[in-house]
Amino acid sequence: MPNTPLELQVEIRQDERGEPLPWRFHFGRRPVEVVAVQDRWIGPDYRYFKLLGDDGGTYILRQDLDHPRWELILFDARGLRE
Repeated sequence: MPNTPLELQVEIRQDERGEPLPWRFHFGRRPVEVVAVQDRWIGPDYRYFKLLGDDGGTYILRQDLDHPRWELILFDARGLRE
């Protein structure tokens, strides 16, 4: 079975340049607050964000530049707090 990204609801704010910046998203039923943006980059069709959540997890989200859609493409639970 191929890996397919999970679509998410993401709350954003604008950074100092007016670019969207995730600050909260919903992973399953629970909200995850963004503690730190560890990296961000742009590709031909997507904008990517590597984030540290308030639960200790590391997430990579991508924003589709042509459609108002956000997807989770990586979740690393190694730092996850219970």
